[in-house]
Amino acid sequence: MTDSTRSSWSPALVEATRSFAPRTGYLAACTMGLPMLATLEAQRLDLESWRTGGTSPIEYGAVVEEARVAYAALVAVPASRVAIGSQTSAMVAVVAAAVPDGAEVLCVDGDFSSMVFPFLQQRHRGVRVRSVPLAELASSVSAATWLVAWSAIQSATGAVADDRAIVAAAGRHGALTLCDTTQAAGVLPIDAGRYDLTVCHGYKWLCSPRGAAFLTVSESAAPRLRPVQAGWYAGESVWGSCYGPTMELASDARAFDVSPAWPAWVGALPALRALASLDTAEVWRRASGLGDLLCDRLDLPRQGQAIVTWVDPGADLVSLAAAGLTASGRAGRVRIAFHLWNDEEDVEAVVRALRA
Repeated sequence: MTDSTRSSWSPALVEATRSFAPRTGYLAACTMGLPMLATLEAQRLDLESWRTGGTSPIEYGAVVEEARVAYAALVAVPASRVAIGSQTSAMVAVVAAAVPDGAEVLCVDGDFSSMVFPFLQQRHRGVRVRSVPLAELASSVSAATWLVAWSAIQSATGAVADDRAIVAAAGRHGALTLCDTTQAAGVLPIDAGRYDLTVCHGYKWLCSPRGAAFLTVSESAAPRLRPVQAGWYAGESVWGSCYGPTMELASDARAFDVSPAWPAWVGALPALRALASLDTAEVWRRASGLGDLLCDRLDLPRQGQAIVTWVDPGADLVSLAAAGLTASGRAGRVRIAFHLWNDEEDVEAVVRALRA
């Protein structure tokens, strides 16, 4: 990484790097992100307000809508195309329920289970799930493919999908696209409008509490789905939808909303606003630049990724933990993930730990 000093980055990015607790030795954004100081303060105030009876569902609802708008700006779609949820697998399950009997869903070998298991649960209807290596995903789309489902960045390896080729192949064959951006949004530029559907949980790179997640639904894809999880929060009028039997769902993506876990959204809002204000391309250059710097220092081929991985029988992960560094291991690999709170000192700390 050539521009490795703080002075090389925009003032907004530098300020964002100061929004976290300093020198944590935390290198696992791909497992769970760290909270911004503003998130901690917002949640502290919310807990105090709850303690004294000062909270209300209506005020929480306003927070959720602000978070929806901030996330929409981050992924470059109108807020009307964003639904809120709590878990990616539950949102993928809505898509899985819409797959026609006997249709094919094309997935990636080794992708995160939330992008695979919901479709496997539809096999009783004849739904066929075919998995191929990530590099072969675009070339494997066929006329029989109803949906292509993949993660923008692979959880186990940090590999970045060739989204342009995948989307183009799906378009040629009339297949829907579902992209999981959980390992990408907040660190890699995402234009959710390029896909029919995206899912994203905020507790990793979006630095939000667990329980704040998103589904984006294009106008063309919405009529092909059924909001099978619809509840009061999916109503055109939320507060007019508390009781049956009459049901009038929202006319936009809110029809796919689920009732929010309120405290999670209080913490998510400051982080989403901060991340939406940044140049995500710059965030990616910084994070992937730290990854390449680590590869250089460890004599590994550059990976061009924010998540650097290598095969490890277990000794390297133990060495990192012994040095007080928090990394993660998946599928027999060490994962070192760089985000806003990391810098070159973290790279050197990894090198020292492994060479010790």
